[in-house]
Amino acid sequence: MIGAAVIALCYGFARYAYGLFAPRFSAAFDLGPVAVGALSAVSTVGYVLGLLIAPAASARSARTTTLVAGTSAAVGLAVMALAPDVVYFAAGILVAGAGAGLVSPGVAQLIVETVRTQARARAQTWANTGTGAGLALTAFTPLLPVGWRPVWLGFAVLAVIVTAVAARSLPRTSAATATTGPVKERPGPAVLVPLLLNAVLLGTVSAPYWTFSTSRVGEAGLSPTIATWSWCAIGLGGLVSGTAGRAVERHGLRVTGLAVWTTWSAGIALLALPTPGPVGAIVSACVFGAGFMALTGLCILWAARLFPETPSRGVTWGFLALGIGQTAGSSLAGAAAGVVGLGLTFALTGLLGLVAWTQMHPRLAPPVRTDVERSVRRTGART
Repeated sequence: MIGAAVIALCYGFARYAYGLFAPRFSAAFDLGPVAVGALSAVSTVGYVLGLLIAPAASARSARTTTLVAGTSAAVGLAVMALAPDVVYFAAGILVAGAGAGLVSPGVAQLIVETVRTQARARAQTWANTGTGAGLALTAFTPLLPVGWRPVWLGFAVLAVIVTAVAARSLPRTSAATATTGPVKERPGPAVLVPLLLNAVLLGTVSAPYWTFSTSRVGEAGLSPTIATWSWCAIGLGGLVSGTAGRAVERHGLRVTGLAVWTTWSAGIALLALPTPGPVGAIVSACVFGAGFMALTGLCILWAARLFPETPSRGVTWGFLALGIGQTAGSSLAGAAAGVVGLGLTFALTGLLGLVAWTQMHPRLAPPVRTDVERSVRRTGART
């Protein structure tokens, strides 16, 4: 799916590969843990800006919004590659992050406009696995016999190619298929707040891993090769998350979500062990990747239930909250690492993830399955 390819570009390359190269950026620009966390927060600021633009842009054209997302990622990556100092580098991070903010609402809206109703839940979660594919593709780039700048410039060139292919391949929707959802769909705070709280928690818990997991693997005495395999494991684990749509159809959002949250928190906490070892590091990364991509996919489904005609609107709300959580989480994790060390920071992060069990309370739980999903469950419809 072309939408998944653009998501792979905007997230796997333009947003999350930052953590993979964080030690090199630290050396190139003489950055400490707090500064590394702050730059990660800049990426999230760009992400939030993209999200704020996404609803209106997707309402006009989901296809154009997706293409603008790819273009933003390409430009941001190129600026980062050529940055003479940390100020220009931060500007590139901001622009690249904006592409990630635009892409998920755009693709989510495009799926609603082009995929039949019974297949949308699975289409949404499988498109979301593009992040995992992007991470897997970038995993071994630090082992290339060149500096990080040529690698980043290569990312930019690949981004241009993916965006050009998307421009030729993404379906166009006519004005007749455009929805009037933004006028009609206005969920009240009682149903919207639980989604936002879930997304903020997801962002806060995930940020330390994206920013500091590579550094933690090195701190635990493991080689750069293990760090690379761990990053690859995040991406490969993320590919499994496409099955979350089927799990939701069978068991519902709450049961599926809490099972993933619990397993995911345990995977994060593995990096808190004094000596996780190569197996522990790779297992942790695989569980993190599968859990994060599954939970973001469930967030999309949750949002789509609240905004069935215009999911780009619901995804924007949810991912905006996720971005707020990641902005806070990156900065807090950097500060905590400077005081108590990365090991204890990961232990606290895993413990924080268990707060998701508050969703057992009806007021904080996701909405029940829709009539369409009940029908899919009964008939066993396939994509």
